[in-house]
Amino acid sequence: MIRRLWAIDMLLFFIIMMIKLVMFDRFVNVPNMKMSVDDVFVAIGTLALVSFWTLWLPQRGRILALILLDLLLTFVMYADLVYFRYFQDLITVPVLTQAGQVGSLGESIGSLLLMVDIWFFVDWPFIILFAFYVLFRFKKEPRATLSFAPRNRWRKFIIRTSLSLIVFATGVALVFVPVNIAKKTWAQGLFTGNWWNLSLYNVTGVIGFHGYDAYRYINQHWIQNGEAPEEDVAAAKQWFEERGNLRKQLESDKLFGAYKGSNVILIQLEAFQNFVIGQKIGGQEVTPVMNKLIGESAYFNRFYHQTSQGRTSDADLAANISLQPLQSGSVFITNAHNKFDSLPAILKEAGYAASVFHAYEGGFWNRNNMYANMQYDYFYNKKDYKMNEPLGWSLGDESFFQQSVDAMVQEKQPFYSFLISLSSHHPYSLPESYQKLDVGELKDTIFGDYLQAAHYVDSALGHMIERLKKEGLWDNSIFLFYGDHDNSINEWEPFESFLGKPLTDMDKQQILKQVPFIVHLPKGANAGLHEEVGGQIDITPTILHLLGISSADKVMIGTPLIMEKPLEGKKVVFRNGSYTDGKVWYKPSNDGNEANSQCLNADTGEKMDLNACKGGGEEARTELTVSDNVISYDLIKQFRKQQNP
Repeated sequence: MIRRLWAIDMLLFFIIMMIKLVMFDRFVNVPNMKMSVDDVFVAIGTLALVSFWTLWLPQRGRILALILLDLLLTFVMYADLVYFRYFQDLITVPVLTQAGQVGSLGESIGSLLLMVDIWFFVDWPFIILFAFYVLFRFKKEPRATLSFAPRNRWRKFIIRTSLSLIVFATGVALVFVPVNIAKKTWAQGLFTGNWWNLSLYNVTGVIGFHGYDAYRYINQHWIQNGEAPEEDVAAAKQWFEERGNLRKQLESDKLFGAYKGSNVILIQLEAFQNFVIGQKIGGQEVTPVMNKLIGESAYFNRFYHQTSQGRTSDADLAANISLQPLQSGSVFITNAHNKFDSLPAILKEAGYAASVFHAYEGGFWNRNNMYANMQYDYFYNKKDYKMNEPLGWSLGDESFFQQSVDAMVQEKQPFYSFLISLSSHHPYSLPESYQKLDVGELKDTIFGDYLQAAHYVDSALGHMIERLKKEGLWDNSIFLFYGDHDNSINEWEPFESFLGKPLTDMDKQQILKQVPFIVHLPKGANAGLHEEVGGQIDITPTILHLLGISSADKVMIGTPLIMEKPLEGKKVVFRNGSYTDGKVWYKPSNDGNEANSQCLNADTGEKMDLNACKGGGEEARTELTVSDNVISYDLIKQFRKQQNP
């Protein structure tokens, strides 16, 4: 009986892995990406391509190889699934370069594991036991049956080689035929200008995606040797020169240089989203400090995060360097050696002291190296703080803000201080004594915990402002803060309960992308609600504009947000290729087919004629392309050499 099973080992492998691939597709559950018949063929083809070589092996070796492939591919799929639940994306080679940080995620990873996931591993106990049986119980055929050993060996070799070539050729046909048809029709240009890895997954399947991702990485970093085609360099240079000329024209604005010489205090708030601003629960304001501050500050209620897989580090990149994050991985990890036109470096040239504050390990997100390259004078990290309020991942924001101000008062003025908070990090669990809100039925839920964390951070921010006033820094500083990314809570029922209304798809999109951006200027100048759109890449140009420091010759995407008259036609571009200008919201199709893209009313979500967004969609893709090329090929260094040969 066992020998009969061995005879169909390859077939059993294909059946088991196809079941897992279908489960993966169902669990990921991306709209418009349900596994089709073509996808099934591609999946079978990729399985053939990763397993055909096992047919070269003798029976025992083949069985063990197929078992190892089952274990490996299952692990890859499940890692992708857990990663997707947090990042809405798939693991890539650049992400693997930052894999050492996974251990620090702790509870965040635990909250992403579900009981239903056990189905991915239900076969493991059986196949592992079977592997031991094959290793220690299977015996070779007696020598007596091998009297014509040379002839038998050649016959077996020919049979194995023929079968493996047949399986390989079948795999190639099943994968490359439908993929090439897609590339020439609905997915045209997807493999050269894709903005979301899941669009590739929709064509290649999860196994094929990782194969292509490895090829893409090797081609860029080893074969091309990190050099961009000349036409790409020229296109990027021209695009950034035009954007610099636009910012130069805006220097005629009255507010350009209106706050020259002011200190700058910029705070990045962890997972802080805009929907909590101005809201109450149980009769209590969730963010009373921010609500009050809005009355004397510029508040942008249509401000968006532009992060990708790098999350917190992407927000840092966008805010301080004004470039788009890469589609895969974190720029802080993959390109920390690049030349950048960073805010701290520019301000140092203008005579500022520049420091960054974050009460966590200096090596996380490769910050030690990245911040040195960005030319901060000093990086205050975990070793510089007294852990007198241990909370969540590290030091509580209350103590973090206060100890950071202790350092600020010692700085030579004017100074730039960039602070990265941590207490409102996923999964948002605070000790009972820190939970000051009555969240009612939301108690002991992740959403209720999120509200508690937001309330705590708001309070800590208020105490920091009081301290800045006491130290005489408030009235001669530009004080800004923004949220870095969404809170990764995917269930919408608590949002609707909290906001007291059903949410449309557009409501959900706005909630996911909007983060607060509040700018307090000395004496409360220019206070009020700003409804024009903006994004994190606009923060550095906004600060430089207010200080009167030209950014016309800098390689930046953003434009200033605080001006006497807002810039007309401004767009905020997101990593997946979508954009909004406040009137429309363009959503590129998940499947890569432009005909399936959508142009929506940014307020109501109603579908509009796709032509109303077509030009903007092309502009968004261009912005992402030139930004990617600048980062991937370190083009700023090349631009500077051309300017100063």
